[in-house]
Amino acid sequence: MKEYQFVAKNEENWKRLEQFTDGKLSITPDELAKYYTTVVNDLSYAKTFYPKSSVVDYLNKLSSAIHRRIYSTKKEDRRRFLTFWTEEIPLAIRESHADLLKSLIVFLIAIAIGGISTYIDPEFPRVILGDAYVDMTLNNIDKGDPMGVYRDEDKGMMFYQIGSNNMRVALLSFMLGVMAPFLAGLILLSNGVMVGAFQGMFVSLGLGWISFSTIFIHGSLELSAIVIVAGAGMAVGNSWWYPGTYSRGDAVIRGARRAMKILIAVIPVIVVAAIIESYLTFRYQEMGSFWRIVVIALSFAYIIYYFIIRPVQVERRLKIVSL
Repeated sequence: MKEYQFVAKNEENWKRLEQFTDGKLSITPDELAKYYTTVVNDLSYAKTFYPKSSVVDYLNKLSSAIHRRIYSTKKEDRRRFLTFWTEEIPLAIRESHADLLKSLIVFLIAIAIGGISTYIDPEFPRVILGDAYVDMTLNNIDKGDPMGVYRDEDKGMMFYQIGSNNMRVALLSFMLGVMAPFLAGLILLSNGVMVGAFQGMFVSLGLGWISFSTIFIHGSLELSAIVIVAGAGMAVGNSWWYPGTYSRGDAVIRGARRAMKILIAVIPVIVVAAIIESYLTFRYQEMGSFWRIVVIALSFAYIIYYFIIRPVQVERRLKIVSL
């Protein structure tokens, strides 16, 4: 059977199941069992005869989505909150991994640009960070307190300012990504160059480790959150430009749902980063290098597990069950 004949023959059933997974259609348990078995068989057939076709990916996602709906209806309401965080969000992240990777690459390139530019021209940080900030930092270094810029501020007010600013930057990155993916890239580029210039300035002054170990106590979470949210925005934007087998409207709706779940997952990260920055980073600079490394390592370990490893684990488990 030609691929187009295979699609034409089964497309009506697939569209009906799409409506079910989107919550737009109710299906009786008997009908659902019949349709689900049919889709699994269609997936097996497509893998055999059209292994490189996009229809394989489409049916794989559809069968996984049906399984999730079946699985969720069997759980008690008290477990809904748990499965949302342990399965639904990781799956949304997994579907957006390509966009999150693009976001990370842009940010790392921007950091490199900032650092290299500072190495070539020591005055570059003044262009990016401003004369006032650089002069204040140099004055603190002369006083023997290079990271004392926020030391005397009220902790509660600092938490509010940092948290709201980080949330603003994250939402701005998301909204720009929705409008056009390259706009989110510009936000990442701007923030990355600032980070690179800042670190480059301290490295040139022989204070690279002090800067890194202090800033990344909170920056490991803060910067990761910005990268992830920008990637989520890109995912929605790309859903418009590259809808795949879905209509453009359906693709955008699906992309927006995934992105909102990712945003929900990032909010606690932003809050914790603000707490650490307000109450720990600049208050306990006497903290030994070992404990700074521990905090940084634990922060990155959480980001790597929940946003990279866990989504892959959940996807693999659902694939095994659906086949």
